[in-house]
Amino acid sequence: MTMKLRLPGRPEELTIPALLARNAAEHGDLPALSWREGDGWTTLDWTEVRRKVAVLASGYAALGIERGEHVLIMMGNRPEHWLTDLALVHLGAVPVTVYGTSAPEQTAHIARHSRARVAVLEGAGELDRWEPLLADERVPLERLVVAEAAEAGPHRTYGSLHASGARTHRPEDFEKAWRETRPEDPLTVVYTSGTTGDPKGVRLTHRNIMLQAVRIDGRTDLPEHAEHICYLPFAHIAERILGIYLPLLRAAHVRLVADPAAVGAAVRELHPVQFFGVPRVWEKLAASVRAVLAQLPAAQRESIEAANDLARARAGHRERGERIPAALEASYARAKEQVLDPLLGLAGLDRLVWTASATAPMPIDVVRFWAGWGITIMDAWGLTETSGVCTINSPDGFRLGSVGRPIEGLELRLAEDGEILTRGATVFAGYLRPDGSVESAHDAEGWFPTGDVGRLDEDGFLWLTDRKKELIITSNGKNVSPALVENTVKEHPLIGQALVHGDGRSYLVALLVLDGEVAPAWAAARGIEAGPLDRLAEHPAVRAEIAAAVDVANARLNRTEQIKRYRLLTEEWGPATGELTPSLKLRRRVVREKYGALIDALYDDPYEEPHDPYADPYADPHGEPHEEPRRTGPE
Repeated sequence: MTMKLRLPGRPEELTIPALLARNAAEHGDLPALSWREGDGWTTLDWTEVRRKVAVLASGYAALGIERGEHVLIMMGNRPEHWLTDLALVHLGAVPVTVYGTSAPEQTAHIARHSRARVAVLEGAGELDRWEPLLADERVPLERLVVAEAAEAGPHRTYGSLHASGARTHRPEDFEKAWRETRPEDPLTVVYTSGTTGDPKGVRLTHRNIMLQAVRIDGRTDLPEHAEHICYLPFAHIAERILGIYLPLLRAAHVRLVADPAAVGAAVRELHPVQFFGVPRVWEKLAASVRAVLAQLPAAQRESIEAANDLARARAGHRERGERIPAALEASYARAKEQVLDPLLGLAGLDRLVWTASATAPMPIDVVRFWAGWGITIMDAWGLTETSGVCTINSPDGFRLGSVGRPIEGLELRLAEDGEILTRGATVFAGYLRPDGSVESAHDAEGWFPTGDVGRLDEDGFLWLTDRKKELIITSNGKNVSPALVENTVKEHPLIGQALVHGDGRSYLVALLVLDGEVAPAWAAARGIEAGPLDRLAEHPAVRAEIAAAVDVANARLNRTEQIKRYRLLTEEWGPATGELTPSLKLRRRVVREKYGALIDALYDDPYEEPHDPYADPYADPHGEPHEEPRRTGPE
């Protein structure tokens, strides 16, 4: 366990307010929260954080917020959000952050379902969506609080609420309120981002979260009081853990980045020792690096590739638990100092000692790309319902491409169809009902079906296949993991995103999205005039390269998994256009509906090589049998 700070109780007895009290008393002068103001950073230490939280709690109490009451928050990563969250928790209220990119119908559903009377918003952009709900008889919402005073209109401002708290604050009331909080009390409700259907409310207790934080801390190796760059939405369970709860446990320093697009600039400035990114973030970072490398002179690229090979060889020894040969260690140290670190330093990545990802299967080529830079991404797996992480790779035990081994105190087993079941103290009790009660999601033995499909290897590492609901069942009755096929074809840097379709069909087709960062650099390196991306996508060289990439991917897949036809697109999918969730997961239904005509067109004419439903699924297109292609990691 890396944390050496005193815990104010046993892990299962901890609450968030108890940790904040400890931090103010024992680490009060350490930086706790920073955010951008103008050209610099404004910072609060832990003493100042607790003082502001106490004042805000008094302000919300004066507004009528009571213990157990849900309060909705829709703000970016700004101090008002972070401090409000903690202030509500100290009152015994339950903060519920709503994604800023939620569709109006999702926002309305959460407002109805949560029964919240108050919503705390950022500014005019949020008011447009929330004001109509005040007049909706089906929604209990009564009041809005707005952080941007100039945009608040007739609504209560955050500043006035803080001023009210300063006038009415009584330290004895504040201390009494938080000491009444019990580990089994609800800490937050997180609404799932809704890849299908309405978001579900996941109620998590202090005990769920505190055990999760302690166990994650035990599987990482970080300096004490390390900085965390906080840029993912607080509606995402990963950022709630990494950006609020773990920093409280570790008395660490949170750097708020209000605009996710500015995270790269923040990393370049701060050179963090830890960084978390969902797979799409790591993919885009890798694409940016590849685009730069493509423009370097051949001799410099060869030097970098040689250093990459050394880093991967070293990572391989660590992965297998082997002692690193002295000659390799010495060669890698020179390459790191002379080649890798100077380049990583330009991106602010040269001080990283812990990097992680979660939420979806990480493409193995992306993992190995970063391993070539000495950056081992400790992939993890979990759900909102499990308080975040269920399994995690760690420096003392990892397998690249896997999502690691279970955290302490969590059990896993696989159902007959490969679905992953889990139980333990970090697993939620159930989904929130509209009347405020909780509906259990466990079976009679306490197992929670996660909806993910995977396998466990002989060393206890979990390897994800896909979401159970997203598995494709072809007309021949074969099961296909779309994520496996998509990640295989995305290994070519020109292909930034992909969706594979084939449910009920005799073969697979795909929509491929040309990577807007890599493609222009790729073209320039070959003397091709880039021009607009849609025109570049029609260039014969690009089309030939994409066709070759599909062929290479197909050669690694069994016959059922192979892409028979595809369409190349040029507009990147994202949350704003609806194809990705706010946590950057692919919304397959939305993509299929939006591009339904294109998908149907790929099936309009009979494929020239009809699939024999009785053929060996592991035979190649010419009828010669071969072994089933190796998935990520050992069988």
